[in-house]
Amino acid sequence: MTDDRWTKFKLTANLDADVRSVYEAWATQAGLETWFLRKAEFCTIAGRRREPQEFIKKEDTYSWYWHGYTDETVEYGQVLENNGADLVKFTFSGDSIVTVDIQNKYGVTIVELTQENIPIENDPEKNLYVQCQIGWTFYLANLKSVIEGGKDLRNKRVDLFTNFK
Repeated sequence: MTDDRWTKFKLTANLDADVRSVYEAWATQAGLETWFLRKAEFCTIAGRRREPQEFIKKEDTYSWYWHGYTDETVEYGQVLENNGADLVKFTFSGDSIVTVDIQNKYGVTIVELTQENIPIENDPEKNLYVQCQIGWTFYLANLKSVIEGGKDLRNKRVDLFTNFK
């Protein structure tokens, strides 16, 4: 039996919003840029760049850029699955895989985020298990805040981040 305690984690968040709105926040460039990324670019398998409101599809590739970082900090990956309604799956840091499952349960919308296939790293500063779990916890809280009409909690100033390194 494999010990996956350090190669997989699951986080959940409850949101006061309908499943479709939450799905759009995960499955479009425009949606992702409201709560997660400074810039999200998706390209079809044929190489066409998707429009901001256009839904991503399986096999799309992406380039993601964060607020608080320069364009040298970019994440490249691929959409592995998208069912068009409530599930998105994509590659992420260190060849890990993130699955986002959005369901209405108990009268609220639940986002269940699972990151798996996380490589084990001995350097604590590069520990993807810890760093990704911290990051996703913040971004799920920000998604909740933004989608429920609250503030965007992201730091949008590069100088603030670089001065604290």
